[in-house]
Amino acid sequence: MAVLPNVDGVQTVLPLAGPPLPRPIDRGTVLVVDDDPAMRQFLETNLRLDGYDVLTAADGPMAVAIVATQLPDLVLLEVGLPGIDGIELTRRWREDSRTATLPVIMVTARSSTADRVLGLQAGADDYVTKPFDVAELLARVRSTMRRNAEARAMSPLTNLPGNLRIEDEIARRVASGRPFAVAYLDLDNFKAFNDAHGFLRGDQVILLLAMALRRAVVGAKPPAFIGHVGGDDFVLICQPHQVEELCRHAVEYFDEHVEALHDPKDVERGYLEVVDRKGVVRRFPLVSVSVGVATSERRTFRDYREVVAVATEMKSVAKAEPGSAIAVDRRGY
Repeated sequence: MAVLPNVDGVQTVLPLAGPPLPRPIDRGTVLVVDDDPAMRQFLETNLRLDGYDVLTAADGPMAVAIVATQLPDLVLLEVGLPGIDGIELTRRWREDSRTATLPVIMVTARSSTADRVLGLQAGADDYVTKPFDVAELLARVRSTMRRNAEARAMSPLTNLPGNLRIEDEIARRVASGRPFAVAYLDLDNFKAFNDAHGFLRGDQVILLLAMALRRAVVGAKPPAFIGHVGGDDFVLICQPHQVEELCRHAVEYFDEHVEALHDPKDVERGYLEVVDRKGVVRRFPLVSVSVGVATSERRTFRDYREVVAVATEMKSVAKAEPGSAIAVDRRGY
């Protein structure tokens, strides 16, 4: 593993399109489905006052049509609807990959335990009986939308925070004005490994890097943040004085264990052999890690995208080195 010296003399161009927009995870568009016009109006008014955009439907077929063209962030659904009842609607949405995770709160006068069980078994996220307290209903809407947004923001492979959480964390650090560092980690020769061994073994390499990062940050004070951008890209966010040591621990653990995921013959000769689309055998080094680090020690960032741009640039510097490498930006301006 190489830890590169201070990087300087590189001009960085950072195009910006204005300040980042806030991402309220508990607001969005709610579809109200109820055959009672007064109840639809009542719910719409209170939801709009609480900051939501609202769509309404008077029956099941209308709700199906709206969801097909304007996917909401949550559905408030009366069970006893004409045409298609709420139970059947929920079942249909759960069977469709596009709407399988659509949050549904059933709002109904049916209050028996059997009705609740039936609704939850159909796939509803929550069940509210009429009459209800408006403040409680709005709290349930916020809570359900927050849980759903947080679940979507997690990587399903590594169970680490994904893009939205990563962007929010970097933006929060920038706004705080306190020192921070962002490390952008990327696997080298990963596509060649996938081509040679298939995506299932490729997933094991990604999980190994996730494990290496988790092990590296155990006991870090103050705590560090790790996220999975997607594919073979990861982010580590911490204090500037922590970043090199944490990255080094993660890379060393990865390098120590990644050979076990290669074929022994590849490890022995030190490279992979992959047949390209033209039938030509090409050689690639074993999988390694390149790390680019941006810190606020010597420069002031105004926007999280500036941080990402510098970390990405440093990652390119690290990739120019053979094997695993860490490149830290220490330029000032």
